[in-house]
Amino acid sequence: MSVRNPIPFIFITVLIDCIGIGIIIPVIATIISEIGQVPVNKATTYSGIMMTGYALMQFAFSPLLGSLSDRFGRRPVLLLSLFGLGVNYLFLTFAHTLALFFLGRVIAGICGASFSTAFACIADVSPPEKRAQNFGLVGAAFGLGFIIGPVLGGLFSEFGSRAPFALAAVLSFINCIYGYFILPETLKPDNRRPFNIKDANPFRTFIQLRNNKNIQPLVISMFLLYMAAQVMPSIWAFYTKFLYQWSDIEIGYSMGFVGIMITIVQGGLIRFSQKKLGTSKSIYFGLFMYVLGLALFSFANKAWMMYAYTFIYSLGGIAPPTIQALISSQVSPKEQGNLQGMLTSLNSLTSILSPLIMTNLFYQFTKNTQGIYFPGVSFAAAAIFVIIGIWYARKGLIRHKN
Repeated sequence: MSVRNPIPFIFITVLIDCIGIGIIIPVIATIISEIGQVPVNKATTYSGIMMTGYALMQFAFSPLLGSLSDRFGRRPVLLLSLFGLGVNYLFLTFAHTLALFFLGRVIAGICGASFSTAFACIADVSPPEKRAQNFGLVGAAFGLGFIIGPVLGGLFSEFGSRAPFALAAVLSFINCIYGYFILPETLKPDNRRPFNIKDANPFRTFIQLRNNKNIQPLVISMFLLYMAAQVMPSIWAFYTKFLYQWSDIEIGYSMGFVGIMITIVQGGLIRFSQKKLGTSKSIYFGLFMYVLGLALFSFANKAWMMYAYTFIYSLGGIAPPTIQALISSQVSPKEQGNLQGMLTSLNSLTSILSPLIMTNLFYQFTKNTQGIYFPGVSFAAAAIFVIIGIWYARKGLIRHKN
């Protein structure tokens, strides 16, 4: 079967995968509170530990999957990961202790390392001038997945807190079957390279980053943006349940709204910003909107403000795909899988560090109303990460122009 444009297939594959992830977000606070028999703000710290376990596996396996996809192609790596996710969600449907739940998140981390392969697919088929647009399209799939996923999760939570996991398992298996029959191979035989176990070393990322001075500042900027972005999956469900007493379905609707805004930005506005503002101004504009949105979240004291400030926060979504495309344009076609594996590995590293920081900050600043009470502290911390990221982005853009 000859497929001229595989991007729609990759988009749908990533979309269904993200729906499966998004489905569990509204119920995670309820499940951990029930299993651990702890209040919501304390349950946040358990969630942070589980997210760290998930991210450790992503950090360890992202370079391996990226290198394997450079050798054997994107398609087999992606399909095996999707099947593993389905098995994992099925396991979590019946997990009844925190230890088993933690184990399930570890397995999910191994399978979830496949996102680097999806990004490598995009790099394979995108000319340099369209990479930002196409990376943004995949970003829109993430956003759309987090519209549909949390809303479905909230609705299915009416049938019990485990129902969303069963639905996620079904969707993952459907995604695997869909990919088997539809998803084409995007890596040309001429661009494949021998597998080297050294490339599977997750710490090789830092060696590569140190040796490649051209992309170093921009990659560090992406790292700091990843650190900031972790505040949403780490805190949102717990923050809104604790501060505004939102139900699981209300959390699902709110996360769906966030997803709608991100989809609009990365699916359409990024193309407009590239044409009207250019690369550098698009990056600066997006980063400024991130800082402003996070700062406003941190001081929100009414439930409606979380919706209103999402408009501003979502405009920040212009920056990451634009930076990622700029980085991608500076490496050869044979190294795209390795590069995307490196970026996913860095993202995973932030998923190890940031949830522990964000969840513990939230707990420390909410556990005692007689001390410093600042529920929005995690959003403020995220804004600081982005501010530092602006400095590195500026440095990278100056180097790119020279």
